[in-house]
Amino acid sequence: MKEFMNKVTGKIRRKWLHIRMVIEDNSGLSVVEMILILVVIIALVLIFKNQLISLVNSIFDKITSESAGI
Repeated sequence: MKEFMNKVTGKIRRKWLHIRMVIEDNSGLSVVEMILILVVIIALVLIFKNQLISLVNSIFDKITSESAGI
């Protein structure tokens, strides 16, 4: 029984070590994935372009009005 438990425990440890190595390995990040991330970001910017412009304009207007009091 003790041998069986040792064998099972050893397998569990090896599997856990393998899972940790896979999670921590970042060599799989390829150029294609980076391009896809950039495409998604650019698409979001284009979709919300008007909202972003109005937000930036309101922030700069507030900065300009607040800086007049300094």
